[in-house]
Amino acid sequence: MAATGTTASGESAFYVTTPIYYVNDAPHLGHAYTTVAGDVLTRWHRQRGEKVWYLTGTDEHGQKIMRTAEANGVTPQEWCDKLVEESWKPLWEHLQIANDDFIRTTEPRHTERVQEFVQDLYDKGEIYKGGYEGPYCVPCEEYKSPGELLEGDLCPIHKRPVEWLKEENYFFRLSEYGPRLLEFYEANPDFIQPASARNEVVQFVRQGLQDLSISRSTFDWGIPIPWDPKHVIYVWIDALLNYATAVGYGADQAKFDTTWPADVHLVGKDILRFHAVIWPAMLMANGLPLPGRVFANGWLMVGGEKMSKSNLTGISPRELTGHFGVDAYRYYFLRAIPFGQDGSFSWEDFTARYTSELANDFGNLASRVAAMVGKYFDGTLPEATDAGPAEQAVADGLAAAVARADVMIGDHLDFAGGLGAVFDFVKQVNGYLSEQAPWKVAKDDSPEGRARLATILYTAAESLRAIAVLLNPVMPTTSAKLWASLGAEPHLGALAAQRIADAATWGRLPAGAEIVKGEILFPRLESA
Repeated sequence: MAATGTTASGESAFYVTTPIYYVNDAPHLGHAYTTVAGDVLTRWHRQRGEKVWYLTGTDEHGQKIMRTAEANGVTPQEWCDKLVEESWKPLWEHLQIANDDFIRTTEPRHTERVQEFVQDLYDKGEIYKGGYEGPYCVPCEEYKSPGELLEGDLCPIHKRPVEWLKEENYFFRLSEYGPRLLEFYEANPDFIQPASARNEVVQFVRQGLQDLSISRSTFDWGIPIPWDPKHVIYVWIDALLNYATAVGYGADQAKFDTTWPADVHLVGKDILRFHAVIWPAMLMANGLPLPGRVFANGWLMVGGEKMSKSNLTGISPRELTGHFGVDAYRYYFLRAIPFGQDGSFSWEDFTARYTSELANDFGNLASRVAAMVGKYFDGTLPEATDAGPAEQAVADGLAAAVARADVMIGDHLDFAGGLGAVFDFVKQVNGYLSEQAPWKVAKDDSPEGRARLATILYTAAESLRAIAVLLNPVMPTTSAKLWASLGAEPHLGALAAQRIADAATWGRLPAGAEIVKGEILFPRLESA
């Protein structure tokens, strides 16, 4: 596997990227799904105590952008500026995406380095001049082979007619890299994930690769070829290089050395081949280290919902956050759809999970624990002096949940499985309270009864302390409210500074912490 970048002190840098999104329209659920996943992954690694770099951004060149801008009566740059500043950046802020950088492919820090990269390939003999004629899908910004097309010469992804293009191009000698790519895939079986995506790519490369057209001469919205400015660089060559230019390639060697290569490229499965075939071949050609993983998430589909529009791009993330809240939105898609598989969104399923898992299981647990500490101990967390097998079972359940969630989310990007482990523990704590029935124990005013009641409520509060840590990468606002209601910060510090591993250490929330019943974490939903 490719080596992770290291800092001068030897500390690993965990570098995650989303695709840079095409700004031909406002962001939709699919864009937000990938970006939230990357945010949760990087927040999780930060809470492991690791140095992290999270990159997202926008892809602003190409024929599709040019045509969209023309249709709207503005220049391509004006179109990109408007969409980025009015739609893309505000949505990421709204969804609490904690990215470290946002790159735009029209920025000089990117365009100048792209020209240098391509010039290097040309000087090495990796690029030559030729001609090309064939079917081209503008929405994909990709030439298609005739065998890929559906009946009626339709793009298999967009189900729209392709255009027949004939032009003079420059070509990258991609065909020469097939054997090296297959050797790399075999030596690094986790490079492409999930396994179904890996199998698809391996089969594609085994069939033989063709040289790749890396320039266009029929329009001018792009980065000029440095040795022949009548041509602009093919948008996908331009776009892929953002992952390197954003961290200092060719401009800030120290930053590049401490960050590159990326540990995880998150991509949609429709752009997998660009990232798992063309991108590593480009890096090989220029002698740069290859990324650790390319992880292809599935497609989001909409079914059984009560929206006015039935297609995915017609659903704005804000329509859902306005009804369910931002934290519930961040939770739902990662919990309901196994990452890497196609999944269907429905309003009904979101509502059911919100009510059952978030409001009833989690929110109600936090509310009633705070209420009972307030009622029976005047809001001061009592000391546990009567712990027995029931309490040990809870502590053991926590340790198991932390270990399972850490491996699933932090290592395998199995967000649904990791969140399932956390919520299995939430259910265990609810079951513990039901079995121990502190409201009944409270009727026994003897020292033994008081000790037992104190132990039960301490066990529940300490469990909530750990749950707040584990859910902070997914639901930061809700977790912060819970952390504050537990009176944890004066004793343990800020929630963001808590380590995932420490979540499993039993007894960190000290007796004497002031427990308050804050606002309801997940209010009852209004009718849609």
